[in-house]
Amino acid sequence: MKSCLSCNAQADIPATAPCATCGATVVLRDGVAIYAPEYTDESDGFKAEYFDELVKLEDRNFWFRARNRLLIWAFGRFMPKGGSFLEIGCGNGFVLRGLRTAYPEARFSGSEIFLNGLQFARQRLPGVDLMQMDGRHIPFAAHFDGIGAFDVLEHIDQDEEVLAQIHAALKPGGHLFLTVPQHMWLWSAMDDLACHVRRYTAAELNSKLAAAGFDVQRSTSFVFFLLPAMLAARLVKRNVAPEDVDTSTELDLHPVLNAVFYVIMRLEILLIRLGVSWPLGGSRLMVATKRKPTV
Repeated sequence: MKSCLSCNAQADIPATAPCATCGATVVLRDGVAIYAPEYTDESDGFKAEYFDELVKLEDRNFWFRARNRLLIWAFGRFMPKGGSFLEIGCGNGFVLRGLRTAYPEARFSGSEIFLNGLQFARQRLPGVDLMQMDGRHIPFAAHFDGIGAFDVLEHIDQDEEVLAQIHAALKPGGHLFLTVPQHMWLWSAMDDLACHVRRYTAAELNSKLAAAGFDVQRSTSFVFFLLPAMLAARLVKRNVAPEDVDTSTELDLHPVLNAVFYVIMRLEILLIRLGVSWPLGGSRLMVATKRKPTV
């Protein structure tokens, strides 16, 4: 159902239809529904210009490619029948493109707070419903079978509000898929540059998910085998000012090193698929289910 952001009325109407209760309308810009016009170009949680750099790196960088393999597996494992799925913070559409290719029978939607990212997503995802939206104010109620937020929560001060909004937007029994950076002892100038608010612990995320009404189904670290290399890189940059960080040293690796890291990550993900849950790692995958109300 559509949930009006102006009066909270809920109705089974098209997403872009005016609210039947208060008459509030949804602005369309180049076919994209705009739900948070004050943030289309600027927000504290990220910098819109980063999309221009990421779109050049995602297809070849080992981490983005390996994370996609992990997410494609998780989607098939917990949503084998497909259904409706919304990605919050879809950016350039890299993850959604991978999921859509693997599961063409599912119905995918994507949201991003910046219109800049959606420009690239529209090119990658023709026919996919894309919207500009603030994850703290989701205009849907009991609408989706699954919602994903992949390296998004760490950018938002009010992460508990986002989890509560996701819970409301999911159907009973619906699935939440999350990836987040992990371990505050890995904090470095790279986190400042990326506009991170925090790196999570498993305990913190478990607690926040439970408080929002979710039951965790799967929780594991990833980037486990490469954690020593990641820690070394972070220690080197620990006292470097964010403006002096060269992101190319971390994201645009030498092709040989990039290929080796990708093979290592694929092995790690294979073991996750076989049931291994890594205790440590640069990132964490969480899959949770919206708790059904008790009668």
